[in-house]
Amino acid sequence: MNRIVKFLIAVVILLVIVLTGAGMYFYNYAVVPSKKDFLAGDTPGTDTEVKTPQEKWFKDKRNRSYWDVTSKDGLKLKAIYLPAEGKTDKNVIMAHGYMGSAETMANFAEMYHDWGYNVLVPDARGHGESEGDYIGFGWPERKDYLQWIDKLLAENGKDAQITLYGISMGGATVMMTSGEKLPENVKAIVEDCGYSTVNEELAYQLKDMFHLPSFPLVPVTSLITKIRAGYFFGEASSIAQLKKNKVPMLFIHGDADKFVPFEMLDEVYKATDAPKEKFVVKGAEHAKSYSADPKAYKENVERFLKKYVD
Repeated sequence: MNRIVKFLIAVVILLVIVLTGAGMYFYNYAVVPSKKDFLAGDTPGTDTEVKTPQEKWFKDKRNRSYWDVTSKDGLKLKAIYLPAEGKTDKNVIMAHGYMGSAETMANFAEMYHDWGYNVLVPDARGHGESEGDYIGFGWPERKDYLQWIDKLLAENGKDAQITLYGISMGGATVMMTSGEKLPENVKAIVEDCGYSTVNEELAYQLKDMFHLPSFPLVPVTSLITKIRAGYFFGEASSIAQLKKNKVPMLFIHGDADKFVPFEMLDEVYKATDAPKEKFVVKGAEHAKSYSADPKAYKENVERFLKKYVD
């Protein structure tokens, strides 16, 4: 074997080692549940501090009970359930943001509860009280939400009307869930600032935070994620799932969103042929459309839901 061949082999081996190390770093940075220094502490769907009357109400244990299911891959998943004041067939299942938990969803839970809904707020796998050692970005969670739908129907009856609501990663979760075979009980979906695909979102974050191109780090990290968490990033596409969606959907996004870029709104909106509307909040940053204009937010969501939920 001549020196040039040996040199090329050594270079290839070095590149593999470097890329594997970089991929493992990014996997731990993005996919392993842990405190993330790049998340703003006051981002709705991630902040657990009690600051408002809504949060005090939400955390009052007299107002809630706890549900659980076991995922298809054996994880014990937990949720908070808040029954409506009176008997009703109206139900909402909520999905929180990246590194958030059910405990972060007080404002949105109270909004639906005030409209007379039973409210179910799960902890995503790897978050809150649910088991799991990786973040699925909505992809494996879509199957978990099918189980939460089945659980709610078993508890509240076959006539239950269900709305799915999600913010940020939760928005992507409900969009990905929309492409599955859903029972007719699911009447409407509301997504707030969810991303188009995991590949696009991670590529955007690599460029924004690290000034790096997506190739080859995203594909390498995707392969590591497949080995360790069971899915490729390329599988996790809101757009692909929305193309199969038949449920009416409201899309919400702030036009000042720099975390899930505002341009993704048009991508996901155009992807579905189901009845749909969009609500853009001027000047709202990521996941802050509600706090930027709570009155308009409530009015638009309630008006949309009244068209599809009796």
